[in-house]
Amino acid sequence: MIPTHAADVAFLERAVALAWNGLATVTTNPRVGCVIVRGDKVIGEGWHQWAGQGHAEVNAIAAAGGEVRGATVYVSLEPCSWVGRTPACAQRLIDEGVARVVIAEIDPHPRVSGRGVEMLKAAGIQTEVIELVSAKQLNPGCHKRIESGRPFVRIKIAASLDGRTAMANGESQWITGEAARADVQALRARSCAVITGIGTVLADDPALTVRDERFRVDGRIRQPLILVMDSKLRTPQSAKVFKSSGEALIAHGGTRPEWLEETRSLSVSGTKVELNTVLSHLAERQMNEVLVEAGPTLAGAFLGSNLWDELVLYLAPKLLGANGRPLAQLTFPSLSEALGAKIVAHERVGEDLKLTLHPRDR
Repeated sequence: MIPTHAADVAFLERAVALAWNGLATVTTNPRVGCVIVRGDKVIGEGWHQWAGQGHAEVNAIAAAGGEVRGATVYVSLEPCSWVGRTPACAQRLIDEGVARVVIAEIDPHPRVSGRGVEMLKAAGIQTEVIELVSAKQLNPGCHKRIESGRPFVRIKIAASLDGRTAMANGESQWITGEAARADVQALRARSCAVITGIGTVLADDPALTVRDERFRVDGRIRQPLILVMDSKLRTPQSAKVFKSSGEALIAHGGTRPEWLEETRSLSVSGTKVELNTVLSHLAERQMNEVLVEAGPTLAGAFLGSNLWDELVLYLAPKLLGANGRPLAQLTFPSLSEALGAKIVAHERVGEDLKLTLHPRDR
């Protein structure tokens, strides 16, 4: 017989694994998974798939055939305690008469944090919290937005071994291989928004959309909001960013032209668009994770302002030479003032090397 705690952890890890199924669809809600067990047998599993639809607990109950009285429920995130677009999951578990609930992480949202546990305990349900690092890793954006008032900022850069992102004439397609580009699709798919700069739009006219069929669920692919940093409003009306089935937003400091719909315009005071202002706006819109796909000027601005949480660097086994464009426009007067980071993961992706870095002080 597996010791109770070991079995609890195993079932919780399964709930975490299920939660990842909502990677590309559940935003702006957190990713959550649920496993329902009677005795030592799994009778129902579920995850939160689309914001506004059934939460993980509700879907797991349905998968169990609706009969879960006396069962144990394992959930990767504390059951919600308030009614939003869907009923409170804590109350649903109470109404269903479950005997025990085991939780891998307390919800950081102030409207929920601890209240779901209190509701369950008050109803006589045995409730335990076994904190798992893997559960917290599911939703870095939720934590960042709630704790700091801004989204989790992930910067993606593709570069050569000598740190160049394009030739001197701007040619950059393609530095990295097909496998790395497919990996970037996964970064976009998990993001609430993709931020780019006007320089990238004018030079490459990228679509910045999710096109990989791996992320099609229920017949559709959720597209992240595309935000262009364009202080002087130089984005052409014909830009591909406007042709996505998702939303496009131009952050600018000028007067909105008639062709630019008000819903696509983020006007800020002054002539320069401040990064903090844009990130605060995205946080207010409940955006949890944003991906920066931009040239060296904007990437350098995020890095130099310490407004980043993760840097995903794809290195191609190529040398572009001294005249190539750098991966970030940064200037430091001495080595001691250079920007530091720590490598938290590395892997080979096709012919290329993928490095994941975090700020050294976090």
